[in-house]
Amino acid sequence: MGLTGGCLCGKIRYELTTDPAMCVTCHCKNCQRQAGSALSIIIAVPEGSVKVEGTPKTYNDTGDSGATVGRQFCENCGSPVFTRVVHPPGMMFIKAGTLDDTSSLKPAFHCYTKSKQAWIDLGDIPGFETVPESL
Repeated sequence: MGLTGGCLCGKIRYELTTDPAMCVTCHCKNCQRQAGSALSIIIAVPEGSVKVEGTPKTYNDTGDSGATVGRQFCENCGSPVFTRVVHPPGMMFIKAGTLDDTSSLKPAFHCYTKSKQAWIDLGDIPGFETVPESL
């Protein structure tokens, strides 16, 4: 609890009032594009548990389900910070790389492994072709 983070330039800062519900890696093509990397490491938190300073800009993307995925970023430095989704309800995702301290994070699972890079080894962390049914 009390995790803090923000964008590269500092115009967006946030503090969590609860511990993350989970940490996962997403290998979907849109997360790859947004992160500019092979995957995105994200933490899930209840929407009401994030105190945000600054105003992120939102790009509305479309997920596999057809639902809107609100990808929020700093309009000054371009850092991706938050992802707003309709499922799971009441949850939002924070790009883990924006946390001030990432030392306690360990992903619970990999999602969208159907589009992961061939050279990535999932190790001992479970992987799912899309999103697990339990979410």
